[in-house]
Amino acid sequence: MQAEGRAALTLRPLPYSKKTWQRLYLFAFAVWGLDLATKIWVVSQLSNGTPVKLIGTFLQLNFTRNSGAAFSLATGSTLFLTLFAITVLVVISYYALKIDSKAWATTLGLLMGGILGNLTDRFFRQPGFLRGQVIDWIQLQHWPIFNIADSAIVIAAGISILLSIRNVAPISKTGSPA
Repeated sequence: MQAEGRAALTLRPLPYSKKTWQRLYLFAFAVWGLDLATKIWVVSQLSNGTPVKLIGTFLQLNFTRNSGAAFSLATGSTLFLTLFAITVLVVISYYALKIDSKAWATTLGLLMGGILGNLTDRFFRQPGFLRGQVIDWIQLQHWPIFNIADSAIVIAAGISILLSIRNVAPISKTGSPA
């Protein structure tokens, strides 16, 4: 029933898909949790410095600390890397409710989880807040040592390239879920 002189209430669909932002955060927190759990295990079990050979020298568990980015690039730029990672998290969070592509939600969730994993180290590990060294522990022959967070970031980068090549937009022009 309408009161005289008032417009009727109309229900409009939300400008986002609830399931896509939930997917994004589900993947982010799953990666973050797995990364954190493995790093806690690595620090407690592998800090003696002796690598654990799983498949000869092809795949080993080898505890190390990294003050730089992937492949030990930008060593000594820890504060810059930390601030950049925080900026990327803010941008993803800003757009999270607008993303309506499940593939992009998954991809950005992987990216966010990887960033959160490495940022946790930057915040809470030595030498101090915003400058902490990242725990790396997975070693493949002829490849730099990495961790779960690094893997998620690289996988997200690969998927985002494929989605871009296939012309899949994270946010559809109509605003309706994909």
